[in-house]
Amino acid sequence: MESFRNFTIFAIALTLAACGGGERPSEAPRTASRRPTARPPLQQPAASEENFVARNGSIDLFVIRASELALQRSSSSRVRDFAHTMIADHKGTSGQLSLEGRRLNLLPSATLLPGEQAMLDSLQASSSFDAEYVHDMRDVHQQAIAIDSSYAANGRSPTLRPVAAAALPIEQRHLRLLAYL
Repeated sequence: MESFRNFTIFAIALTLAACGGGERPSEAPRTASRRPTARPPLQQPAASEENFVARNGSIDLFVIRASELALQRSSSSRVRDFAHTMIADHKGTSGQLSLEGRRLNLLPSATLLPGEQAMLDSLQASSSFDAEYVHDMRDVHQQAIAIDSSYAANGRSPTLRPVAAAALPIEQRHLRLLAYL
């Protein structure tokens, strides 16, 4: 019954986020000592088909792996519910990317790019898992939005532009959901 109540609360928050309504909770102040290692700078939006597939594939894979880790380590039922959504949605966007990339003989790698691997390594070792997970999800979703919006508007491949356009509202919805964690 408790999980049904949590799901209902999550669904209401999702509805409010989609409508733009509701009051957003203020963020807790971040401490400078939360993460000892420097984060890699945000990547520039993808310009080539190869870069688009590589970056989006790595982001999808990171989100899936980090969310699977959240299912094991998170102390928050809201974070775990969010992680379930991330796994399902990013398996979907990853599958679409693989399907259309195959037409161009470009498949996403089964390994993470160095930036996403560094974030996953840091997350695995984190003593404040939930805060770091939410922070990382914000970062990668902002990156994905930049990549997808740029490629949907300016990408050279008519096969991959619709993939970027379809993923963009999903990434934007995820970023709105993060405001409630």
